[in-house]
Amino acid sequence: MQAEITIRPAGTGDEEAILALLPQLFEAPGRRAPGYTEERGRTGIRWALGRPDADILLAFDGDHLLGLASVYCDIQSIRYGKRCWLQDLVVNKDARSRGIGKLLLDAATEWARERGCTHLQLSSGMGRVDAHRFYRREGMMDEFLFERWIGEGES
Repeated sequence: MQAEITIRPAGTGDEEAILALLPQLFEAPGRRAPGYTEERGRTGIRWALGRPDADILLAFDGDHLLGLASVYCDIQSIRYGKRCWLQDLVVNKDARSRGIGKLLLDAATEWARERGCTHLQLSSGMGRVDAHRFYRREGMMDEFLFERWIGEGES
């Protein structure tokens, strides 16, 4: 019998499981982040866990990590108010289409609401059509995001 899916904030003991799941973000149609190394991943995890304005939300089936969402209260927009940026949203490929992405997106939205954010934004690669369909179904709006790499790992 399948255990109930639970969502909880990451702790320091979750670092290895998070690092093992992150590379699924790089699989097609995604791409490896320029300059990404496991050490960069460790640094990012530890940074997020050490801040009140950041978190990594984890989805578990029993003790098996199924997915994660990394969230950050990052700017106070002049026009829109306090923003929550959802940087990474990944569900293990063996657990997709079970509602875990929705649970994580809903948990990220609640996390943001609890911190006074007025909106949640994320970026998604152009080729991630399944993800785009999911975001639209969940009531998100399409917008454009442009980026410029400025440092180590430029591409």
